[in-house]
This record gives sequence, structure tokens and C-alpha cells, in this order.
Amino acid sequence: MSRIAVVVKGYPRLSETFIAQEMLGLERRGIEILIVALRRPYDPYIHDLHRQISAEVMYLPEYVKDDPARVARAKRWAEKQPTYSAAKALFDADFAHQPTADRRRRWAQGCVFAHELPKDVTWIYTHYLHTPCSAARYAAHLSGRKWSFSAHAKDIWTSPVWDLETKINDAAWGVTCTRVNVDYLSGLSATPDKVELLYHGLDFSGFPDPAATASTRDGSSEPVRLVSVGRAVEKKGYDDLLVALSRLPKSLDWQFTHIGGGELSEALKATAERLGLSDRIDWRGAQPREEVIAACQHSDLFVLPSKLAKTGDRDGLPNVLMEAQSMGVCCLSTEVSAIPELILHDETGVLVQPGAPEELAEALQALIKDPERRRALGVAAAKRVRTHFSTDPGLDRLAAKFRPVL
Repeated sequence: MSRIAVVVKGYPRLSETFIAQEMLGLERRGIEILIVALRRPYDPYIHDLHRQISAEVMYLPEYVKDDPARVARAKRWAEKQPTYSAAKALFDADFAHQPTADRRRRWAQGCVFAHELPKDVTWIYTHYLHTPCSAARYAAHLSGRKWSFSAHAKDIWTSPVWDLETKINDAAWGVTCTRVNVDYLSGLSATPDKVELLYHGLDFSGFPDPAATASTRDGSSEPVRLVSVGRAVEKKGYDDLLVALSRLPKSLDWQFTHIGGGELSEALKATAERLGLSDRIDWRGAQPREEVIAACQHSDLFVLPSKLAKTGDRDGLPNVLMEAQSMGVCCLSTEVSAIPELILHDETGVLVQPGAPEELAEALQALIKDPERRRALGVAAAKRVRTHFSTDPGLDRLAAKFRPVL
């Protein structure tokens, strides 16, 4: 039985349940895969999803210095291949645009990838259009295989246009998870319809139905429980959320739980201390999905104040919003990227402008004080997300794309 190579930046990663979900879904549809990762895991936990995936994992050297002998063997092998001149020309053209050590590292990873790729792998499929795609593309050309991609968020919006155009036009096909992404990437493609919309969706079997009884907490006698799940990075907007929370009336009782690691964790904790919020916030750090589900079940309002980062990075269609909605938790978020494709303002949740703490504070106050509205929005959200955002249609389409090459 032949396999496809699924390329990821790191594996397993807590923040990429959508990729693990896709891998497991492909396996269940009879698509055999080999996972190829550019780095080993850094997270302290794994999800139960990862335990269910049976695929073999091949780790490439994250840096050349990690295993210079392995890289040298691969480069010597590559130089003897009939595909070498054409593949090296692709790298040289990219290096002319981006003469960096990082670009050299991707060529080294591509050589190792191609050298060690098992013969039963007939296709290369890479998640993200930035660094994993560079290594995967070089490996595809060196090994004489075709390749395709799945694009998401940061990889699109922080990559230079020349790099995106080069990769899109070189790939056999591509998919991406939002209509916003499709429109942008299609405009960079020389081939109409090369990039398709494919929502990741959610496998709802692991998520409980909305609670039968509604919370009546309104911030007057016991704290309304706020929760958010997301990495502590600029695009998640947690700095705006802290400012918004500081502007709520002192008489309003609330408690906020944050789940997720990230580079801004300590800075956010310091900001919370400065704003006098620390005794109302529980910073839990990275947690497995089971803990995320439990936290959402015990919460009244899910908040994700996403915004555009200075680098251009932004969210795509955050799985955590779908997860919270599927359990009937009312969601408050922002009009960024594809979030309005998921949350219909005042119908299945509430949206505010990104980067607007004052507007966010007003929405928070209104929802904290109105449990009946939270319940109505949460129930409507659960019904819509379970109807329109199931993972099955997208996985069926993806599996259908791979079967002809297996």
C-alpha cells in the first residue's frame, strides 16, 4: 500500500488540533500517511487525538548543526541524482530573493527529506506555505514526486508575494481554510481554481452537547466565568482583553481563565498585575484538549479578541471558537479574517472591531449581565456549527484527491 507524506513544522503540537484531526480522518478513510516534521515537539502535553494516529513520524534535522553528517550524506546523494540540477536551480532562484541562513536550512532539510523518503510514498502534501513548504518543495523536485499544500494563516499573511506565487504555481493543487484566503491566493495563481476552499471543520464526536440547564450568573452575586484558549501572541489580542477587563465596573463580578502558552505569557501576566486584575485571572498555560473541554463546559462566555499583528499575521478560522460553539458556549470575538464566516453577529455570537478595547469592554459588560442572551446565542451557535462546520465533507474531498495517486 502506498502512502502520502504529510509535512508539518512540528509534531505533535497542542495548537494544531486541526492538523491532527485531518491526519486521523485521512487514516480512517484508508489513506496511509507518513508524517514528516521539521522539528520535534516542544509542548508538555499531547492530545488524545495524537494517540489515535498510527502513522510513522520522520523528523528532519531542525538545524544543520543538529546532525551535520546526516545532512552531508543527503547532499552527496542529491548531487548524484538526475533531478539535482533542476531542483538546485529552484533553490538558487529562491536564495537570490532571500539570501539567508534560514533558506539554506530549508534546502538542507529538503535534501534529507528526499534522501530518506521511503519508496512507497507517492505524493507530498505540506501544511503551511512558508518554511515547511520550502523544504517539501525541494524534496519533491529532488525525489521526482508531485506535491500539494494546505495553507492557513501566518504562512499566508507573513510570506512575501514572490514566495507565495512561486509555490502556488509550482504545486499540483492547494486547499485553504477560509474564503478570505482563497480569494487572496487565487489572485496569485496563474491557474484558475487551483486553490480550493476546504474548511477544517470539527469532529463533534468528542465534544459534549450544550448543557441542558442554562447558567443564571449575571455578575451580581457570583462571578461570571470567562474563558479563552489561544497562544499568548500578538494576533490573539489578549492585551486588548486585559484593558477591556480593567474598564468593567468594579461592582461586576467575573473570573477569567486563559489556556495556552506563548511568547507573551509573562508580559500579559505583568500587565494584569499592573491593572489590578491578577486575583481574577487563572493563567493555566498549555493544556490538553480534555482540559480545554472541561474549562469550556464550566464557563459562561468564551472570548477571543483576535486582531492583525504588526507583521500582518492574523487568525484564520480558529478551531477553539468552533469547539466552544459546539458546546453551546456563547462566543465574543472580532471581525478579523474568517471569523465572520463562523460567527454571525447577534445571531450566533457577538463580534466587535479588532483592536478596540473600549468596544470590547462594552460587549463584555452587556453579555456578563445578560445570561438569557448568552444562552440564546450559544444554542443558536451550536446548531449552526454542528450543521455547517462538520469535518466530514472536507475530509471526504481531501481523501478523494489523494486516492488516484495511491
